[in-house]
This record gives sequence, C-alpha cells and structure tokens, in this order.
Amino acid sequence: MATTSDIRKGMCIEMNHDTFIIIEFQHVKPGKGNAFVRTKIKSLTTGKVLDHTFSAGHKVDDVRVERRQYQYLYEQDERLHFMNQDTYEQIDISKDMLEGFEFIKEGQICDVIFHAVKEIPLAVMMPQYVTLAITYIEPGLKGDTATNTTTPAEVETGAKIRVPLFIKTGDLVKINTETGEYMERVKS
Repeated sequence: MATTSDIRKGMCIEMNHDTFIIIEFQHVKPGKGNAFVRTKIKSLTTGKVLDHTFSAGHKVDDVRVERRQYQYLYEQDERLHFMNQDTYEQIDISKDMLEGFEFIKEGQICDVIFHAVKEIPLAVMMPQYVTLAITYIEPGLKGDTATNTTTPAEVETGAKIRVPLFIKTGDLVKINTETGEYMERVKS
C-alpha cells in the first residue's frame, strides 16, 4: 500500500479492478483547502487514458511489476510476437498494449512490463527514440528552406511522418515514438 506522496511516473496501481500506469502527475497545494495529486493514468488492459485526482494522503494499491527486455519478432493477426533474449521464450501481445507500434521494426528490443505476482504481460514500452530509414517522401519546392516547412514521408515500417524538406529517400531519421515527430537526421 502506497500513499499519494509515493506517486511517480511509470508507477503501476490497482484501481477499480483494473491495472493502471501513471503517465503524468502533479502535486498541487492550493492557497486554500487541502493538497491533492492530479494524475493522468492509462489502463493497461483497455489502453484508455483517464484523468484522476487523489486527495493528499490517499492510499493507493501499488502493483509490483518487473521490466524484462524482449525482442520484437513479427506481427500476425493483430498480435505482436516477442522473444525473451535470455530464455528464448516467446510471447504474443495485442497491438493495443503497445503505444507507437507503427514505429517498431523486426529485431528491435523493447521493455515488457510483467505483473510480478500473476506473471502476465501488462504493457510494452517502446524506446523513446527510434532510428528509421525514409522509404518515400513527397517532393517539396526547391529552394524553400528558409521556413520550417515540412512534407509527408513514409518510413521503413510503413508509418507516415512529417519531415523537413532537406530530407531525402534513404536518409536515416530519429523519431520520437511518443509523439511520432521527426527529431533529427542521423548520419549513417
């Protein structure tokens, strides 16, 4: 049992017969009234994101979880197949459990969060940044580099992103998997 002062990003809690992961939190102490904690939590079973407010000192049921590294193998029938690097055990997980799955490519290493007591996978955490190759890019206007103009592009996993006009087909780009935004061009 934990209290609201123990809440931190990435913590898993049990609430309303469901397991949630805390995405964001903010301790608020107004001038008048009692302090509270405003959180944004994501259900690990349904993927829904909720805003929830806890009063200060409220007890929460924290869930003991373990992070294990798994390698992504392939996708089949809306399920993603992963393999443990140490034991070669394979598991399959619904696409809903993985945020940013459009940026995952075969052979990539991800953290799988397991419920420590029940030994069931709860979520898959992508790396914050991935490096992918551009396979197709819409042609831009030649010489229009003075502004922050972007153009649609497709990466090797099939995901569509927006990139600056100086990016060409075959370039490697760094992408933020949480927002799907282009970060920078990577030198090969």
